[in-house]
Amino acid sequence: MSTLKQLASKFLGHDSVFARRTAGGIQPPSFKEHSLRSRIMSTPIPPQLTIPIGAESSGEITRLVDIGEQVLKYQKLAVISLSAKGRSDVPVHAPTSGVITSIENSIVADHSQQQQLCINLTVDGHDKALPLEPHTNHAQLSSADLVSLIRDAGVIGMGGAGFPAADKLRACSVLPIEFLIINAAECEPYISADEALLRERANRVVLGAEILKRASAAQRCLIAIEDTKPDAIAAIKQALQNEASHQPCCELVLVPSKYPAGSEKQLIQCVTGIEIATGQHPTEHGIVMHNVGTAYAAYEAIIEGKPCISRFTTLCGQALKTPKNFEVLIGTAAGFLFELCGIEANKKQKSIVGGSLMGSELGNDKAATCKTTNCLIAASSNELQAPKEAQACIRCGYCADACPSKLLPQQLLAFSKTLDTTQLLEHGLLDCIECGACDYVCPSQIPLVSTYKQSKKFIKTRRHSLEYSDYWQQRFQFRQYRVKKEKDQALSRKLNAPLQSMQAAEPAPKGQNDEADFISKEQASRDIAAAVARVKARRNEKNK
Repeated sequence: MSTLKQLASKFLGHDSVFARRTAGGIQPPSFKEHSLRSRIMSTPIPPQLTIPIGAESSGEITRLVDIGEQVLKYQKLAVISLSAKGRSDVPVHAPTSGVITSIENSIVADHSQQQQLCINLTVDGHDKALPLEPHTNHAQLSSADLVSLIRDAGVIGMGGAGFPAADKLRACSVLPIEFLIINAAECEPYISADEALLRERANRVVLGAEILKRASAAQRCLIAIEDTKPDAIAAIKQALQNEASHQPCCELVLVPSKYPAGSEKQLIQCVTGIEIATGQHPTEHGIVMHNVGTAYAAYEAIIEGKPCISRFTTLCGQALKTPKNFEVLIGTAAGFLFELCGIEANKKQKSIVGGSLMGSELGNDKAATCKTTNCLIAASSNELQAPKEAQACIRCGYCADACPSKLLPQQLLAFSKTLDTTQLLEHGLLDCIECGACDYVCPSQIPLVSTYKQSKKFIKTRRHSLEYSDYWQQRFQFRQYRVKKEKDQALSRKLNAPLQSMQAAEPAPKGQNDEADFISKEQASRDIAAAVARVKARRNEKNK
C-alpha cells in the first residue's frame, strides 16, 4: 500500500484517499456555518410559480400547454430543443398542480442576467400528481435506457451552466470512460447546499452515482470532497460501507480545502493528475464529471421515477434571521424564500445569486429559481461592501500566485486595455474561469475579472464580425462570378448568331427534303398568282 493510502486508512478509513495539491487558489472565510445549523427544509408550496423554460436564444421552444389549462404535478409543460447545437431536448415539468395563467418573459435567478420565457402557474393547493413509474431494480436497465430516462426527467447539471446530463452520458458511448467524478468540492463561500445534501441523504447520492456510473460505463467512480467537511465525509463513508455490502461502486477522494477546488479542470487535475488543455473536453481523456445534485436527481429519476421539479438551494446572508438550506420547487420567487427565513428589510443591501465570489447581483426579488439556482444571498451593507476605487497596479504578483489556471493576470490586464486580441489569446484569456481569486487578493482593488469579461465579449463580437465578413465576401464573390458568367454567355450567343444564320441559310443537299421543296415551290406560285390578281383588280377599279 502506498504512503497516500496508508495515511487515508489511518485517519479516514480504507475507502478514502487524499488528492494531490495544485497550484493557485485562495482560502477565503467560508461563511457556511450559519446555513448548516439546521436540516434541509421543504418549502411550503407558494401561491404562484414562474417556471422557466429557457431563453429564446437557447433553442426552439415547444409549448405543450395553453393559457387557462389545468395541469397536474409532474406533467410535461414544454420542451426546449437544443438539437441545433447537437444537444438533447430538455423537458420542463409542473412542480405542482394548478392553472396556467400566462406565458411571458420574466427574470430568472441565474447567472445569465437575461429574461427567459416562463410559464406562470397559479397553484390550486391540491398538489394533484400524475402516477410515477419507478425503476427500483436499475441493474436490469441498459445504459441507453438509463440515459433515456434521465433525459425524459429533465435532469441537467445542477452545479454549473446547466448542461443536459443526458448529453454527457451519451458522449460516453462514443469514447471509453475511465473516471466518473462526482463533484462534491463545494468551495465557494456561503454555498452549502451540496454539503447539506451529502450530510443528510448520502445514501441516495451514492446510489445516484452508481446509476451515473452504469449509464456512462465508467470503470471507476470517485466522489471528490473537500477535507474540511467532517459530517459530510462521515455520511459518505457510511453510505459507501452500506453499498460495499453487495458491491462497492465508488471511492472517496479528499481534496485540499481551497477556492476554486470545485472548478472542473482544476478538480480533474487535482484528482487524476490529468491537465485538460484549451479546447479539449474531459471525455477525450476518459473523464466525465457530474455534480452531487445531478447524482441525486438521477436517483430520483430512476429509482423514484420523478422528473426534476426541485433543487437544493442555500438561503443565507446577514439580512436573514434563520439562514438554512431548502428543497425549493422550481419557479419559486426569491422573495418568497427570503420571507421564510425572516428577512430584515432594513438590513438588506442587495440580493446575490450564487456565491460571494462568482455570484451576480439579482435586480429583483421576484426572480424565479431555476435548476441552476444553488444559492441566494440577502447581503447587508457590511457583508458585501461596494468595490473601492481602483489604484495603479504595483506589480506585486499576488494575482499570478492565486490564479488556478496559471495565467498572468497583469499581462492580461495590459493587453485588455489595448484590446490586443492576439496577445490575449496567446496568453490564455479563454482559459480564465472568472473565479475572482485575482480580484480577491489584489491590493489595488483592480476589477480584473470584469475587465477580462469585457475582453472576452470583444473577442467574441470580433469573431462573429469576421465570420459574417467572410460570409458576405463569399456571397459577393459568387455574385461577381455569376454576373461574369452571364455576360460571357451573352457575348458567346452574340458572336455565334451570324454563324447560325449562315448555317440556316445554306441550301440542303440535293436529293434531301424533295417533298418539302416541292410543297414550298407550289405554295410560292400560288402566293405570286394571288398577288398579281389583287394588283389587276385594283387597276381595273381605278380605270372604271
